[in-house]
Order: sequence, then C-alpha cells, then structure tokens
Amino acid sequence: MKAFAELLDRLAYEPGRNAKLSLLQAYFRATPDPARGYALAAMTGSLVFAQAKSGLLRALIVQRVDPVLFALSYDFVGDLSETIALMWPCDAAVAAPPSLDQVVEALATTRKIDLPARIAAWLDGLDETGRWALLKLVTGALRIGVSARLAKIAVAEIGGFPADAVEEIWHGLAPPYAALFAWMEGRGTRPQTDNPAPFRPAMLAHALDESEMAVLVAEDFSAEWKWDGIRVQAVVAGPVARLYSRSGEDISSAFPDMMAALAQAREDFCIDGELLARRDGKVLVFGDLQQRLNRKTVSANLMAQFPAHIRAYDLLGEAGADLRELELAERRVRLEALVARLANPRIDLSPLLGDMDWAGLAAARRDPASAGAGADAGAVEGLMLKRRDSAYVPGRPKGLWYKWKRDPFNIDAVLMYAQRGHGKRSSFYSDFTFGVWAGAELVPVGKAYFGFTDAELVLLDKFVRNNTVQSFGPVREVAHGPKAGLVLEVAFEGLNRSTRHKSGVAMRFPRIARIRWDKPVAAADGIGVLLAMLGGGNDAVS
Repeated sequence: MKAFAELLDRLAYEPGRNAKLSLLQAYFRATPDPARGYALAAMTGSLVFAQAKSGLLRALIVQRVDPVLFALSYDFVGDLSETIALMWPCDAAVAAPPSLDQVVEALATTRKIDLPARIAAWLDGLDETGRWALLKLVTGALRIGVSARLAKIAVAEIGGFPADAVEEIWHGLAPPYAALFAWMEGRGTRPQTDNPAPFRPAMLAHALDESEMAVLVAEDFSAEWKWDGIRVQAVVAGPVARLYSRSGEDISSAFPDMMAALAQAREDFCIDGELLARRDGKVLVFGDLQQRLNRKTVSANLMAQFPAHIRAYDLLGEAGADLRELELAERRVRLEALVARLANPRIDLSPLLGDMDWAGLAAARRDPASAGAGADAGAVEGLMLKRRDSAYVPGRPKGLWYKWKRDPFNIDAVLMYAQRGHGKRSSFYSDFTFGVWAGAELVPVGKAYFGFTDAELVLLDKFVRNNTVQSFGPVREVAHGPKAGLVLEVAFEGLNRSTRHKSGVAMRFPRIARIRWDKPVAAADGIGVLLAMLGGGNDAVS
C-alpha cells in the first residue's frame, strides 16, 4: 500500500504527461502481481466497492475526533479523504500497514457489519499519505490527473506495444491482469478474450485550425454533421449484442430499447456512430438524451419520452471481417448497404453534405438548418471532415479526421456562488455559479469550473473570500446586485430550454472565457439575450 500511496501522491502533483507515464511505468515494472494489477484496475475505474460509502468514513472519524472540529476542518479542506487522513489520531506503529492486494481482496469479501473495524485498523497502520490513498481507493475518487487511457498506454509501452494492443483485449480481461503483464514482459502469449462482440479502439479527430485550410484540399474530404450525442459502437455477433461508449465502457444495460433493436439484426457487424434521443422523426437536444445517461435502470416512461437511436458514421466490421484497413469511401458504401438491409427505424445514416469548397463548408457550419440538417439542426455541433482514403486508425492520427465545431456563444454574467474544488483545487473556490438579469433580479443560468488560468484562479478565490455574504458548508454566496459583484464572460457550446432551472434555460459546456474586472455588474446581460438565442418556439441552439 505504501508504494501505491507514494505513486498516487506523486501523480497528483505532476503536471506533465510524459512524467506521469514514467512514474506509472516505473511502478508497474517494480511492483509484483497482483498489487500492480489492482493498481491498474483502480486507475481505470475497474474496481467498485459497493459497501464502502462516504457515510461510513464520516462515522469512523467522528468517533475519534470532535464532530464540530471535523466539520470545520472538512469545510476548510474541502476533500473528505484528505480531511480524514490528516485528522486520524493514531501512531503508525499501532497496526501493521496493509498491502494493496490485501485491501482490495478484503473489501470484496468483508461483510458490511465488519467493514468499519477493518478500515479503522488499516488507517491505524498507515501514515498520512497512506491513509489518503486508502480512502481515495475505497471511495473510488482517484482524481490524480491520470486517465484510463494513459494507464493503459503505460502498460503497453512496457512491452513495446501501442496502447491499442491493450484496448483490443481489455474487455476480455479482469483484475488483477496477471496474463496482461505476463504478455507485456514476454513471459506469456497474448491473452485470449472470449468476448464474441468486442470493442474496437475508437478513431478520433483533431480540432480544425482554420489556418490549415490553406494547405488542406477540401475535395479530399467527405463532410458530415457533428451530432450532439454520445459516440458509441454497436456490435452484433450472432445472438450477442453490445453497446459501447467511445472509451469502451459497456453501456448496453442503460439502453434496453436500443439493445432490443440490435437483437433484431440477422447479420454480424460493428457500427461506429452517435447515440441520440429521437422522437417523432426528430433528433432531440442533448439535454433530453442526458435523461437516459448514467442510469442503472431505465423506466418505460423514460424510454418512451427519449427513445434511443443510432446515427451511423462508419462500419468497422461485417460478417466477421475487419474493415478498418479499408478506405473510408469503401467503408461508407458498405455501411449504406448494411443500414438499408437492416431497415431498422432506430438506426439510420449520418448524411454526407456533398462536394463543397471551404466557403461552402463554412456556410454550412454557420447555418446547418439551411444546409440540409433541417429539423435536426438543433442537434448539430458543427462539421466532421474525414479524408476519403483514410483507414480507421485507433487514437488521434494527424491529418485524417477533423472536427470543425461551431463558434461558441458568449454572454456576460454575474458571479453568484462559489464552491471549493477537488484534489489540487481543494483549497480554492474554483466552481462558479453565475447568473443574468431577469428584471431587477439575478437568476442562475450555469456553473463553470474551467477556462481560467492558475493565476486567475488565485484572483477569483481572493475575490470570493473578500466578498462572501453567506456560507453554506463548502459553498459561499458572493455579493451580487446592481452595485456589487463581478462580471464573467462565459462561453458555451449550446443552449436548451429547461423546466428544471429557474431561468428556464440550461447551457452546454459553459466555461469562463474572461474575467470582466472592468465591467459594471448592471451592464451584464439579461435573460432576454439567452431567450433570443433560442428563438421563437425552438428548444435548443447549438
């Protein structure tokens, strides 16, 4: 556990990607099985301990320290694991420190009634860093700046393989991944997966820098709409069907209506596309699809309100054949034929825009409704440009696929509330709620926690502390009114009508574009500006 704790601590404070990779590889090389496998599982989100809830940890700490002192400390620190780790009153010599594999295996088998005593004993045997790492592991809150992808890259590079070699077999593996490490170290063969409908690592696009238009030839690319849903792979192999997210997470159980549609297929395939909510022949806005996401169970009412639909982009496999090395143009012909044969109302083609020069593409990007998106224009984020001769290459290869998103929308809003962040930001007020004028009143319209530099965060944090009028646990209300407050220029990708928000609107991906120290609060925008963006009768703007 000590080595794992030291790794997490160093990763949390290491900003560089390559340096993080070096730390991960050194740990995986030096740590024996099964501990390194459990560490990999923790960093890829493959460990879930249903019994170990934050309430259990709170109950443990208030048995050992003054509850009022804990509440005040937690309010100041802003992170539960860090607060408990710092306040836990013990001598590290009280108990023997546990190993990582002991912790993981015990969490999987210990009865709920025995778990508090077990965790307390572990905390007694660890120092502050070890306690922090243990609590992060137990709660599944490893915010250390390491993605699942980066952890898999680190493992693959040990064996001199590309990261996608690990991705190809990942869903047939289970912690602690002994066979995977044996393969990487040349002690074993490539692990075999018995998953008949595997995930294929996704091909991603680069953001188009408009200066690149001078060297790119528009005619070399096919153009289609960038739909505002979630990227998925739909895989059918005989009686088995799977629905995967872009990162390879199996999300089949969250979309039983889509799985029922896939079960009707009479042939094997792997479609790459966009999962959308579509009703009465029209694609619904992302806010509607969001009602379906991250649910363990889905009611019949939700499925009726927001039916799942796949808009197909690409065909990666068909009838047992891997098509990824074929040119995009050929894969598209096969995709069109497959969708026609399926004749499934829940699967359609993402339409191509036809041959256009850069000026025509720019016009389509500005006005999707007039360029063929029609009633679905509210679900368009911009354009996708793909070389017609491109193979389907995992990762983000240069020069093949580009995303050309529409320019963000901007408003001037007023800071209303601030909340502490997590991890390295736990000492700063870094989550900001902002509002616009509705008559003489400010109404919240969004929340943002990025877009500003570290130097600007320090200034924002200072402003919050100096202008707090009320506190609600980790949240502070900041002075805001006609003569007091701070204006923030907020950029966002889209806007939906929302009955769940007092303002009646909900933003997509808001971020702080600029701090308007120079602008009077009274000059911030009103709700009418946002409603005008939606226009008469529209549900969304994007």
